Amino acid sequence: MSQKLAYIRVSSIDQNLDRQLHGMNFDKTFEDKCSGKDTNRSGLNELISYAREGDEVYVHDISRMARNTADLLSLVKKFNDKGVSLKFEKENLVFSGETNPMNDLMLTLLGAIYQFERSMILERQREGIQIAKAKGKFKGKQPNKQLHQKIQELFKSGMSKRAISIELGCSRPTVYRALD
Repeated sequence: MSQKLAYIRVSSIDQNLDRQLHGMNFDKTFEDKCSGKDTNRSGLNELISYAREGDEVYVHDISRMARNTADLLSLVKKFNDKGVSLKFEKENLVFSGETNPMNDLMLTLLGAIYQFERSMILERQREGIQIAKAKGKFKGKQPNKQLHQKIQELFKSGMSKRAISIELGCSRPTVYRALD
């Protein structure tokens, strides 16, 4: 029995998923709260593993699936090769594995536009950082003082660096920086 599956992604933890595919009902929804710069996302990977032949995957828009053309085309092919159709609601495009040159063109063009948009955002960000640095206003990401204090306390109590990183759920480089 085929299922209606949803994939919803926002770029950061504090963003809200509610506006995507609003008012639609699905058998199962897969979510990510992370950047779409690559395809290494837990929700997406779970969806790829879960989807079966005959299933339909709904995505709010192309940029939610991928932010570069190569990843987008690869994902559409991966789903279609499994017999899973993909529907992008905002663009009203469906990819079921059947040959449709116009849909293929639209997918490639829109994917390229979203990739260009991401590149422009990153370029403006870099320019803004350069200007802020020149004015002495940009200091980069500041360390989490509370986390660093806790790391130092645990290390003084005899806990290993590896154990500290596991206990606090942070990376080992974070532990090393806190102890420098």
